[in-house]
Amino acid sequence: MDRTPLLSAYYFGSVEHYALMARSERIVIDVAEYYERQSYRTRTSIIGPNGKQDLTLTIARRSGEKMPLHSVVLSYAEPWNLQHIQAIRSAYGQTPWFIHYMPDIEALLRKRYAKLVELDLATMHLALKWLGLTCDVEVRETFVEDLKGLTDHRRDLHPKKVLPSTVGNVLPYTQVFADRHGFVGRLSIIDLVMNAGPQARRCLES
Repeated sequence: MDRTPLLSAYYFGSVEHYALMARSERIVIDVAEYYERQSYRTRTSIIGPNGKQDLTLTIARRSGEKMPLHSVVLSYAEPWNLQHIQAIRSAYGQTPWFIHYMPDIEALLRKRYAKLVELDLATMHLALKWLGLTCDVEVRETFVEDLKGLTDHRRDLHPKKVLPSTVGNVLPYTQVFADRHGFVGRLSIIDLVMNAGPQARRCLES
């Protein structure tokens, strides 16, 4: 029996997150784990005319404080959400599927979410809709300690770490700035759908 991936909540998520979901009947999301800086929980990566760019959320946090993920509050003191909209527009305005997906992204980012987890889960459900994936998503609000039947990716699926062997890289697909930068992997699901449109799911499953 295949083991069920155990993941953190994530902001839009990488193509590798959704490749896992494409080949799984069930996913478990732990929203009670401790918040970790510089992880997919608060960032996603796109590529534009000047290369790779990280889109990072701003949270309200006292330095050094350990916080369960579900308690983390978003801060809108700086308009990071509007900056992300503009960055995505600049990066993907010339892609064939920009007009199809951008209204969803803009509507989501213009809505103000109080908690980080609320925004993360909203981006995940939006991407699942885009991809037509129907895997069962179970959100655990108490810390997951019993790993029976689970493969724990809460710490190893991380933008600054080598991909675990159980995940693997998604095969190269067409990217709008490949003539300048070559193929760049491990980007946001936004990059895949903007470039591949309805073929995005097939890219993940291949």
